[in-house]
Amino acid sequence: MQTTDPKRAVLQITQRLSLRKPQAEALRRLDDIVTLINPNKATDVEMARTAVREVYGNLADATFEDFERDFPSVCFALATGVGKTRLMGAFISYLYMIGKSRNFFVLAPNLTIYEKLLADFQPSSPKYVFRGIEAFAHNAPLIVNAENYEEGRGVRGTDLFGQEGAIINIFNVSKINSEARGGNAPRIKRLQEYIGESYFSYLSGLEDLVLLMDEAHRYRGSAGAKAIAELKPILGLEVTATPKSVGSKSQDFRNVVYRYDLPDAMEDGYVKEPAVGTRANFNPKSVDEAMLERIKLEDGVHYHEHVKVALETYARQNDAKVVRPFMLVVTQDTTHARQVNEFVQSDDFFGGRYKGRVAEIHSKQGAEESDENAQRLLNIEKAGDTDIVIHVNKLKEGWDVSNLFTIIPLRASASDILTEQTLGRGLRLPYGKRTGVDVVDTLTVIAHERFNDLIEKAKEDNGVTRKLKTVTIGDGGDVPSSKPMSVPAPSIVDQMLAQAEAKAKPTVAVTEGEESKDGAPTVLPAAALSTPPGPHSPLTITTPEELKVARTVLDVVLPQVSKQVSSIKDLKDPKVIERIAEAAMAAQTEPGLFDSMTKEKAISVAQEVCNIFVERTLAIPALTITPQQQVSFGFRRFDVDMKSWNFQPLSRELFIQALRTEKTSRISGEAEGPTASRLEDHIVARLIDFPEVDYDAHAAILYDLAEQAVVSTRNRFGGDEDQTRSVIRGHAKAMAENIFSQMKQNMWREQTNYRVSLASAFGELRPQAFESAGAGFIRDLRTPPDQKQEIKKYIYTGFTKGCYQYAKFDSDPERKLAVVLENDPSVRLWMKPGPNQFKIFDTSGSPYQPDFVVETDAAKLIIEVKRLSDMKDPEVLRKADAASLWCHIATQVCIPRGEKPWSYLLVPETDVQENFTIAGLVATHARVPNMDLLGRYIIEGQLSEHEELVP
Repeated sequence: MQTTDPKRAVLQITQRLSLRKPQAEALRRLDDIVTLINPNKATDVEMARTAVREVYGNLADATFEDFERDFPSVCFALATGVGKTRLMGAFISYLYMIGKSRNFFVLAPNLTIYEKLLADFQPSSPKYVFRGIEAFAHNAPLIVNAENYEEGRGVRGTDLFGQEGAIINIFNVSKINSEARGGNAPRIKRLQEYIGESYFSYLSGLEDLVLLMDEAHRYRGSAGAKAIAELKPILGLEVTATPKSVGSKSQDFRNVVYRYDLPDAMEDGYVKEPAVGTRANFNPKSVDEAMLERIKLEDGVHYHEHVKVALETYARQNDAKVVRPFMLVVTQDTTHARQVNEFVQSDDFFGGRYKGRVAEIHSKQGAEESDENAQRLLNIEKAGDTDIVIHVNKLKEGWDVSNLFTIIPLRASASDILTEQTLGRGLRLPYGKRTGVDVVDTLTVIAHERFNDLIEKAKEDNGVTRKLKTVTIGDGGDVPSSKPMSVPAPSIVDQMLAQAEAKAKPTVAVTEGEESKDGAPTVLPAAALSTPPGPHSPLTITTPEELKVARTVLDVVLPQVSKQVSSIKDLKDPKVIERIAEAAMAAQTEPGLFDSMTKEKAISVAQEVCNIFVERTLAIPALTITPQQQVSFGFRRFDVDMKSWNFQPLSRELFIQALRTEKTSRISGEAEGPTASRLEDHIVARLIDFPEVDYDAHAAILYDLAEQAVVSTRNRFGGDEDQTRSVIRGHAKAMAENIFSQMKQNMWREQTNYRVSLASAFGELRPQAFESAGAGFIRDLRTPPDQKQEIKKYIYTGFTKGCYQYAKFDSDPERKLAVVLENDPSVRLWMKPGPNQFKIFDTSGSPYQPDFVVETDAAKLIIEVKRLSDMKDPEVLRKADAASLWCHIATQVCIPRGEKPWSYLLVPETDVQENFTIAGLVATHARVPNMDLLGRYIIEGQLSEHEELVP
């Protein structure tokens, strides 16, 4: 088997599997540990323990003390929803690629997780854990499980399957430590004639067996621990969200080498935000326990149906898959669970609308029903046939799906609710990342009687919803002892002039920093910055009068002139320079300031400023794009799709408060005030709130759609006008949002041509500013960060071609691209543009700020550097389309004026190497604009009045 360099393997796996930050860090630490101890059958466990303890014994996110087993075993504690199964796939890929092992044993704690693992390790699964791993592309790992191991799969020396790649055994722990029927040993420990020993003994004799334990806290019992020890693996890799043993005397794991808790995942946006919901203006003590449970169940259904329509609306608006949600009811015991099940499927609960849409899970069911429910749970994300799941204690781990949005804990304490076992079931995001839509990104707990308790309990450091982090202060800590400062980054031209102004005032000492009176961080004056490097001479302007004219030219006159010339090259025209000098002189109102300043001297000053401005400014044109004729659009008539609608009469408000952010919201029930003369008016009133809807132009279609909604609702309630009115009034907003999402899919629009003109030949290079922990965090461009993930802490300098002396980078590949730009002789200028430097917006209206703008001898470039895994991300492509279209239009505007053409480059990080050239990147990554749009733009030859770019 061909092996891969470990560090290269880590990089490849991180990129190919698109690992999240905590997954990538866990993989990096595994690489570190493998390097430290070189696990094998002959490993000295005590020496290995000491080596790991020295590195991971006292970190903020690691508390390793002991392996806690007879072999090296380490735990990676990752929060629910971050992706532990994918991490196990990364671990196996790494150990196989570096040649450490080709035999793996994956242990599952129960049948549910066992079947989920079997599915995720199959190439046909959409969640296949090895997708993108080249080592497994043509030779997928052989999966051995409890159903097929007796066929001889995976045994070395057998010719039945001829397997030469990785062999992954996946077993439920009960198959190992439970006794077989009619014998004293599990089946896996029985003699197998084809190998002359039991399969268990065969595995324990392997020289490279690696054990992976999913939900590792389930294997700390005596039986489980003994069975694991008998496998004699060379290395144990434990993953869990709760690194504590189970039982009444729970103990923290002592072998944790990386911990990424739920609060970290919430802060980084990897999971939903938990929230708590209650009924507004409701005192839970005013009703008995039975009535309180009924109210909570009813309110839970109200919220569940609200979520259901919100999810469909989001899917329509964003061309995404429709997520079918369900709600989870947590009961006290099996008798309680059965009572709740009977009630929610009865005619007394919303007229029996949830009959057949309920799954009940607890330990006292017969085998047949349990298997049926287990299958429903495995398929619940895609089946959409379950609205309510009732459970007691069966869903402690492994079943953390993405379509759970509502939890109703009955008879539970605040401490019981705020546990990862309860909240963790629904924290996984349905679209893999936050959407920005509150309902889609939130997991809500309906807990009327515990509302205030939960709000207060969430503020405690309970390991689930805490917001506090530890911060160390001092040298080598999180916050260095040096005083922070704000480092200004004016343009090179502005900086040169500031230094000339400082020299003209020798009595004013230039200090390292000046503290503002309001206690703000220290500010490094622009005049204190070092002389900008580059192929230019210092300004010869020295007298106060000359410096005043120069400052006026730069700050006042040139921004106005940019709208009056067709190219930055015009600033070298003597006639233009003369007009600039006259404008600068005329702008001064201080009496007697220019008594000694002749016109010739003013022209000389203006010429010097203009020359250095042309040489050190990357000219970015400001374009005006306006429609040639009035835009006409409307909506076609269509039948509203209401299959997902199941709104219920709502007689109260549901009050929702997010646990971590404490943000509040309400779902209104019957509104106060007069009732509209027509029920359709409630929906139409909500529809006309959308800016695309014009009541006068679209009234007919609006009432047609609203009437469909009213008729459908009335039919659902058998013509009951009171219930129909309650539903329409209470849910008009959600109905309107869903209807409008369908209206957008039935919108017609006339083809519109756009007129493009040049508003400004060049823009102002606005000053930037960066926060720094001190001079020790300002580095030369060619000095990489000590740790790549900390690059955002540093400010970089040492540029000879930059439009600014300082820059910050979001990644080390960006820094490397800056090195390429500095090294390439064809590059004249480059910069990292600040906010609002460009007026480019994508089709969703989001502004786009490029990573780099570059001017070479032949062209101007916008360059974006992205991770390989993000190159096909819809948001990245949407912005790339907008930028490439802007470049095409800018080229058409600028070439007739003697300016260079523009191009857009979308470059993967893997292609940024310091020995590359810009010409090579252009040849490979220049992006062609959408040709279907180009014919709609008409380029004008003359300058327009000043306007900003409208996409």
